[in-house]
Amino acid sequence: MNYKEFDDLELLNYIAEADTSEINNEIMFEKYKPYIIKKAKEMIVNCNNLGIEIKDLIQEGYLGLNQAIETFDDSKNVLFYTYAKTCVDSKMLSFIISAKRLKHKFLNESISFELDEDTKTLENVLIDNSNNPELQLIDNEVTNNLVNNIKEILTPLESQVFDLKINHFTYKEIANLLNRDPKTIDNAIQRIKIKVKNYLDNKR
Repeated sequence: MNYKEFDDLELLNYIAEADTSEINNEIMFEKYKPYIIKKAKEMIVNCNNLGIEIKDLIQEGYLGLNQAIETFDDSKNVLFYTYAKTCVDSKMLSFIISAKRLKHKFLNESISFELDEDTKTLENVLIDNSNNPELQLIDNEVTNNLVNNIKEILTPLESQVFDLKINHFTYKEIANLLNRDPKTIDNAIQRIKIKVKNYLDNKR
């Protein structure tokens, strides 16, 4: 079957109706292979010293695409192409963040997290201070709940920037990973700071 002869919806319908969907997913994999490889090449340059190889990102990209195939909802009036790219990008990004978090785990284990004004707050980690491990967050249930609550008030872009920043990525690395202008990242950081401050003020 030549995927070039069909659009995405036709391919999705074919996959859904096939008896061996796992095999037929390869049709969509072949179609999106160029994008997945291109994205992996873009992201791998920001994975120095994380123990990540490009094949790891490509594999994550395929997992993201498979997720898109299984969860796409045509009724939401979103192109599959747009949805698939989002799933692929997010899967790769999550993999990179996990690797970064693991690398810094030994630092996080000795750092406390408080909401008092005289100690560290989430706003602190939004400063570009990647060389200051004393400002990094401890990875525990309390912090995770707080982070998740804050992410609920952020836009999708802000949420991605927030995830990357609290996991020790610099402004430049964030801009490269998200393929955004550094100024866009800086503006997102400033908006996040305001939202975080308002959230923390309301919690006191």
